[in-house]
Amino acid sequence: MTSHKTTQTMKPATAAKKLGVYLEATPAEFQEGVVSRDELNALQAEPPQWLLDLRRNGPHPRPVVAAKLGVSISGLARGGVTEALTTERIEALKAENPEWLQKERATQAEVRKEAARLKAKKAGRDAETDAPRR
Repeated sequence: MTSHKTTQTMKPATAAKKLGVYLEATPAEFQEGVVSRDELNALQAEPPQWLLDLRRNGPHPRPVVAAKLGVSISGLARGGVTEALTTERIEALKAENPEWLQKERATQAEVRKEAARLKAKKAGRDAETDAPRR
């Protein structure tokens, strides 16, 4: 019995998400077709110029915008940012440093601090349970 390996494909939206780019800014042929796993790997290994330009200049999808600003995606929404932003606009926001951005960065810092505290606490508990008993 021989097994035939089928080519795994994904929708352009999924491929764009995996590549970290805004789908609507990609070329039409990318948006209209399907992307195989091999094609995705090739795009990641040797990105074409359009992909390099999108990653450098944007527009960037919300997860990338949030990461570049140091806030959560929810924080972007609370700040009124609902659309994709270019790198230039992200840098302008950083320079303006509006009050909502300051608040969201502080919130994100607290969330990270609490996550680190919980992780350290869990690691301490795990070390206790792994220790040999006398």
